[in-house]
Amino acid sequence: MKKDEEYMKEAIKLAQQGFGKVNPNPLVGAIVVKDDKIIGRGWHKNFGGAHAEVWALDEAEENAKGATIYVTLEPCSHHGKTPPCAEKIVKSGIKRCIIACVDPNPLVAGKGIDILKNAGIEVEVGILEKEAKEINKIFFKYITKKEPYLFLKCGITLDGKLATRSGKSKWITNDLARERVQYLRTKYMGIMVGINTILADNPSLDSRMENARNPYRIVVDPKLETPIDAKFLHFDDKKAIIVTSTKNKTAEKIKVLKEIGTNFIFLDGEMFEMKTILKEIGKLGVDSILLEGGGGLISSAFKENIIDGGEIFIAPKIIGDNSAISFLNGFNFDSIDEVFKLPNPKFNIYGDNISVEFEMI
Repeated sequence: MKKDEEYMKEAIKLAQQGFGKVNPNPLVGAIVVKDDKIIGRGWHKNFGGAHAEVWALDEAEENAKGATIYVTLEPCSHHGKTPPCAEKIVKSGIKRCIIACVDPNPLVAGKGIDILKNAGIEVEVGILEKEAKEINKIFFKYITKKEPYLFLKCGITLDGKLATRSGKSKWITNDLARERVQYLRTKYMGIMVGINTILADNPSLDSRMENARNPYRIVVDPKLETPIDAKFLHFDDKKAIIVTSTKNKTAEKIKVLKEIGTNFIFLDGEMFEMKTILKEIGKLGVDSILLEGGGGLISSAFKENIIDGGEIFIAPKIIGDNSAISFLNGFNFDSIDEVFKLPNPKFNIYGDNISVEFEMI
């Protein structure tokens, strides 16, 4: 029904207000409608907080009896940080429940729908399912594979360089492009760079948007070269993670870094597979990563075909130096048919910069 779609669109808009605040939980929006009027609105506002259905039903109060609730994701059926939403819907006296898509979480996966149906509530599933799944693509990958969604971000010159041969990259892109990057740092749960980025730029790897939640700051550092005074280490949130070799496990530097709140992932050898790194980070509850470089990590991610999406910012600048740092290297294709093709491209304009945004589907 057309009205069902309109109300579900409104619920999806509400769900998107939780971007960057609810990970690793899903984005969820809910609307309660009675006599063709919205009497309750809600969305999942923060991790560990009340779910969308709770906010919407609490706003509707006793008027929820006999009403319809629109929910972007199947109501939960289990006790987690909050009680089951499906049971609250039943107790509220809701007559009809419209759900955009089933929750792939094995703890739910149809069980919430069963609770509603067994209570005599009319349930319909699939209204704007594609749109609802799109906003939760991070959650859907993480909950089914326990691997973070990997989004590539890099700023390059027209000739594909990340930095000069001496490692200088400030600033290739303009202010508008860098504002977009701050949004991405808020949206994704972690930021990953290689040790060369730390040694060259000493970035903080934080989000500077107002009221934003800082991401996990992940540095791939096989030889444990991270300086003790590196900026990304010195936050009170204890979200710094260094991925290093197991041979460094007993190093005195590890003890010092742990004392200031640094976390570690230890892997064998010094040449790490990106897929292995992602699996280990997933075990820490990090559902998504913004891969910011450098060229070695980006090249490995392309080689292993593990990038889920990305945005490549391009500035109208040319370095023209074969020794400058390229954002991709180590490939030797014999024909154009073999080269990497970015799927589903979308082109954005940021003043005199452009970007190519892409997504693997």
